[in-house]
Amino acid sequence: MNVRHLSFRLLQVYQAVVQTGSISQAARQLHLTQPTVSIQLKKLTDWAGEPLLESQHGTLVPSRVGAELYRASQDVLGRFADFSQFVQSARAGNSGSLSLGIVTTAKYILPPLLAEFSRQFPHIELILNIGNRAQILSRFEQQQDDLFLFSHPPAGNQVLARRLLKNPLQLIAPPGHWAVDKSGLGMADLKDERFLIREPGSATRMMLESWLSSQGLVLQKTMQIESNEAIRLSVASGLGLAVLSAHTLKAGTEPVEQLQLKGLPLESHWYLVARRDRRLSATAAQLIRFLPAQLAQHLDPAWLVSDLARLPDDFLPDN
Repeated sequence: MNVRHLSFRLLQVYQAVVQTGSISQAARQLHLTQPTVSIQLKKLTDWAGEPLLESQHGTLVPSRVGAELYRASQDVLGRFADFSQFVQSARAGNSGSLSLGIVTTAKYILPPLLAEFSRQFPHIELILNIGNRAQILSRFEQQQDDLFLFSHPPAGNQVLARRLLKNPLQLIAPPGHWAVDKSGLGMADLKDERFLIREPGSATRMMLESWLSSQGLVLQKTMQIESNEAIRLSVASGLGLAVLSAHTLKAGTEPVEQLQLKGLPLESHWYLVARRDRRLSATAAQLIRFLPAQLAQHLDPAWLVSDLARLPDDFLPDN
């Protein structure tokens, strides 16, 4: 095994195959032909002397050796991407790219802040990837973005997570519902109601189920809907009740009522997340320094966390 036989292109091809799970999709992403990608993979496999990929349910996934090679390639290519960005910054000021992975609920808050960030740093190319928690968690595991925004961050020694904003979860009902303006109600009083819930793995659903479990309760009638907007509309139409982020509700115009129950709203936060095992890019550091003052300037103080000003110190201790 001679590292002189490796090339950046081989590693880039392998990364694309692992991230897409498909030779054909990797070929389209890299603007190569499928045979070219297959040849590159064979060269890499011959060099390693071990199988690098396995097929699981029609999707290519790394073998044990392949997973180690993927991590090494992420480190190598990430280091040189940082070097390239450093050179660009030295020539043209603050420039380069910044990739963010954020959960869907955060799309109501982050874009206006990013617009201001772009005005202040016009040479930084922003890449915004929005998805549900499972999708953003997958991007985190594959190190596909520089920074992440979760309402329920992943666990593990490689995770660096700090609170960014309050994200209370509120219970809503359609106008005219019998529980509106009723005081002293508990969740047990709503046991016969239909609840509209997000997909398994959703942070909102995880928090709701954890809260119910602490009271020995389980929802009896549920309907799964994989969109906050669709849930808001469905509640307004009388299809059921739902627990949603206060930010999600503020962004909507549908007529819904907030119910006052013991223990609600549920206390929740959004977290800014990075990987401890990957060096932060200069553009990510720039955004981290930018966020505290901008959040304080543009958002209601009720949403802000008390330790927001410490964010740069937590992520950038050497700065």
